[in-house]
Amino acid sequence: MAHVPASERRPQLVQAAIDLMAREGIAAGSTRAIAAELGVAQATVHYTFGTKKDLYRAVVEQLKSDFVGEVRAASPGDGAFGEQVRTLVHALWEATTGEHGRCVLLSEFEALAMRDPDMREIMLGLQHDIEGTATEMIGALAAAHGLALAVPAHRIAVHFLSGFDGLTARHLALRSPGDRPGPDTVEALELLVATTVGLCLGTPAVGRPTP
Repeated sequence: MAHVPASERRPQLVQAAIDLMAREGIAAGSTRAIAAELGVAQATVHYTFGTKKDLYRAVVEQLKSDFVGEVRAASPGDGAFGEQVRTLVHALWEATTGEHGRCVLLSEFEALAMRDPDMREIMLGLQHDIEGTATEMIGALAAAHGLALAVPAHRIAVHFLSGFDGLTARHLALRSPGDRPGPDTVEALELLVATTVGLCLGTPAVGRPTP
């Protein structure tokens, strides 16, 4: 392979690592295997990423960037506040479960973080950034509607993400790659949207969200 500047080689290696790990799991992501995935020398991986922690951090950062970018790119539409929240939540669902291997890969990293202090540091950073993004988007949507949130945006974000993570894990456990969510998952997701909107507005909500 022709010489490629380090600034270009790094994202190529990160993507190769993501493709390989999403397909075969974190354990398969050795420097030798990642090098073979891209068709470069193993030394190139070692030169680009000094340690496995550096490589894992870069992989998680790219997954986060892709994930957040997809959600931010989703348009909430022109409906009422509750319907706009619902639109964004379903965009988040698609971004999270649309690429099954990517979602499973993040779950593997989370499991690894329970016993690996270095991985725990990386995943704590991811959690902080995801909560921050959700907090920002909730606040911005409320401001666009001239609403004063009944509960601080960060508390709403934590409530929502806790429920959403549970539904995502359940979906991955019950469905096969590429499957659409079952009726019970769809119903639970709608209830999560409704309770989140209820927290925002300071009113109890059951079923579909209302303005």
